[in-house]
Amino acid sequence: MQSAFGIFRSKKRSLTMNNKNMNLQDVFLNQARKDHIGVTIFLTNGFQFKGIVKGFDSYIVILECDGKQNLVYKHAISTIIPIRPVSILESDSVE
Repeated sequence: MQSAFGIFRSKKRSLTMNNKNMNLQDVFLNQARKDHIGVTIFLTNGFQFKGIVKGFDSYIVILECDGKQNLVYKHAISTIIPIRPVSILESDSVE
C-alpha cells in the first residue's frame, strides 16, 4: 500500500524508501538512540524501565536508567513509548 509520502508497507513491517528496505523497529530504536530521546519500555510482566536507548541488536535493547545499563530482551518487551515523537520518516539510513 502506498501512502502520500511514497512509502510502501509490506507484510513484514518494513519501509521501502528509494529501493532500500529498512526494518521499522530498527529505524525507531536507532533514531531514539541518536536523538537521546527518553523512552519507557513496558515488559510483558508489567515491569517498566525509563531511560535512554544506548544500543540494540536483533535480540536485546541496552537502556541506560539512572546511570546504569540494563540489558532488556526484546522478546520480553510489550511496548516502547518515547517521551516525544521519534522522526522515523526522516531517517535515511540505519547505523
